[in-house]
Amino acid sequence: MIVLKAPQDQVLAALQSVAGIVERRHTLPILANVLIRKAGGQLQLTTSDLEIQIRTTAELGGDDGAFTTTVGARKLIDILRTMPADQTVSLESSQNKLVLKGGKSRFTLQTLPAEDFPLVQESASFGPAFSVPQRTLKALLSQVSFAMAVHDIRYYLNGILFVAEGKQLSLVATDGHRLAFSSATLDVEVPRQEVILPRKTVLELQRLLSDADGGDTPPMIELQFANNQAKFNFGTMEFVTKLVEGKFPDYNRVIPKNHKNSVTLGRAPLLASLQRTAILTSDKFKGVRLNIEPGLLRIASNNAEQEEAVDELDIDYGGDSIEIGFNVTYLIDALANMGQDMVRVDLQDGNSSALLTIPEDANFKYVVMPMRI
Repeated sequence: MIVLKAPQDQVLAALQSVAGIVERRHTLPILANVLIRKAGGQLQLTTSDLEIQIRTTAELGGDDGAFTTTVGARKLIDILRTMPADQTVSLESSQNKLVLKGGKSRFTLQTLPAEDFPLVQESASFGPAFSVPQRTLKALLSQVSFAMAVHDIRYYLNGILFVAEGKQLSLVATDGHRLAFSSATLDVEVPRQEVILPRKTVLELQRLLSDADGGDTPPMIELQFANNQAKFNFGTMEFVTKLVEGKFPDYNRVIPKNHKNSVTLGRAPLLASLQRTAILTSDKFKGVRLNIEPGLLRIASNNAEQEEAVDELDIDYGGDSIEIGFNVTYLIDALANMGQDMVRVDLQDGNSSALLTIPEDANFKYVVMPMRI
């Protein structure tokens, strides 16, 4: 049976859309495979890592009929990548193997039975579905995902908190040293839902979501949450993921209020200044010292070789003189993930966390703890 027959670029795009979660090394060999299911003229491709499952549906030619098998996902992609984009490729089933043909090339690949493929058991009780433009969700994710923890023992920090309530969707990420908050207004009212999406799911969504504007009809994503699962539908994709269990810290208590000193300055000049001074920080100790005084911001760093960098910016500021230290990476991450021209920095004193916001925009807040220098 000819499972598919289509141009290389179409086949590759469909496979790549589901293959991001496939691990090269796995205790279960079948998890390195993609489940191929043919029903009539439609081809379904499914991958899983036991916690996340991604499925896409595509029209890729071939014979009509029913057929299922699994084959190594990365191997198939690696072979397809070496072929010209406009070349027609075909995949045929032959005695428990799949034969991939393109031009004068022919590859015979081993398969594993489809019934052994461990599909994720979907929750029976998903909450109400609601939709947001893919572009909106992608922007929210990019504004907070850099602040997620990596392999933290507090497993609930290795992901992003989603809070949907009324017409508001808020995303929060923190690694204990910094916190990023971003929110957007929805077109529909939704009942309060609060879930933690795992880090791997967040990175995969960022890869798959479209940031196309789409004019009057932007590409949408439909979200549904259950107690231990989230489900996303967008385009031809269906995405099911386990949620992180645990209690996320109360982010409202972490975001400082009523700081008495604030300065608004250009985001790009501040970012460039921090990047320059970061060059002379040591790899282990990424500290920079900020001296803020009326009219002037001085940023300084030094390292074990007794080298020193000092950079100054003229600012419109008339508050207290403050000396405060920060991990420079945390400041650079936040500024690099904002698109706006100006940034506002609120400070209390040299020992309290700083709040970075976008002037006239309450939808983004970034909190960074000071460090001793």
